[in-house]
Amino acid sequence: MTVKTFNNNDMGQNVYLYYDENRSEGILVDAGCSDADAKEIAALVDEKGITIKAVLLTHGHYDHVMGVYRVKRFTSADVYCHESESEALENAEINRSALHGINIEVTPDKLLSDEDKIRFGNTMLKVIHTPGHTPGCVCYYDAENGVLFSGDTLFKETIGRTDFPTGSHDQLIQSLKEKLLILPDETQVYPGHGGSTAIGHEKKYNPFAGGVS
Repeated sequence: MTVKTFNNNDMGQNVYLYYDENRSEGILVDAGCSDADAKEIAALVDEKGITIKAVLLTHGHYDHVMGVYRVKRFTSADVYCHESESEALENAEINRSALHGINIEVTPDKLLSDEDKIRFGNTMLKVIHTPGHTPGCVCYYDAENGVLFSGDTLFKETIGRTDFPTGSHDQLIQSLKEKLLILPDETQVYPGHGGSTAIGHEKKYNPFAGGVS
């Protein structure tokens, strides 16, 4: 399995192409891509002959969904989000795009629930509902390959913001401790912003881990 990161955009949000080279199938995690990101993704997909099976959104904030329709230019893949997040995707006030003078509204194709499974190639991702940054935040976990896409729930040595109107610090800390830090230490974490990390590293160095070991 291969993870390719794209973040040639103004807010530094990561867009991930996660693909199985043997089966030439993959998924996109988040679609906060600029035109430059979209062109790079399209070029790689074409070069490798990858079929994108799904666009998986970790949450509905505009910086993570602003490129959905750019992606739709070169893939017919369905767009997925958690059932609690669809309202944010479809409302420019809630997803905060209106605050930046733009109106981004996305209608998801499929809604997810906690512990749903998404399969592509020989790979299965489990949906982990991690409310806190937003009510419908999710992470996507590949247990077999030890990979977690954590969105804006968990960053390297910190966590996502909870000062937005729909955020909850207490919920995020509960999600972190009860759903993410229980994963194997060697799990590689690919967050919505910033560099990658590992669960074991976060147990030791994340100040919000609160002594989890």
